[in-house]
Amino acid sequence: MGLKVLHPQEVEVFYILPSIRKAFAEAFKAEGWKQSRTAEVMGVTESAVSQYLKEKRAMDVTLPDAVKAKVRAAAKKTADQSQFVFETQQILDFMLKTKATCDVHRQMGKDVAHDCNTCFERTP
Repeated sequence: MGLKVLHPQEVEVFYILPSIRKAFAEAFKAEGWKQSRTAEVMGVTESAVSQYLKEKRAMDVTLPDAVKAKVRAAAKKTADQSQFVFETQQILDFMLKTKATCDVHRQMGKDVAHDCNTCFERTP
């Protein structure tokens, strides 16, 4: 029998990180960045950036507006890969604290209960 509930880290890796990268690629483009610089800072290929921008990658998850706003704000202060990693981690932390990670998990795993609190509260 397979695991029905993913760990929050698995939800982040499989679904959220690609969506955050897509949002960053869009934000960097809006800031006037070239795809080569975006790829270098994000640590991905230029082809990956192109696919994010052409909506061929990371299309499964819709990030909440509050998260998209955080990405846009983070993009304005990101100048290098180290800052990108830091800002991405801040966004992941925000998503976990606000339970947006749970919302994404529900988007991807239809069998996750609306009132699931597994990652935040242990029941005996």
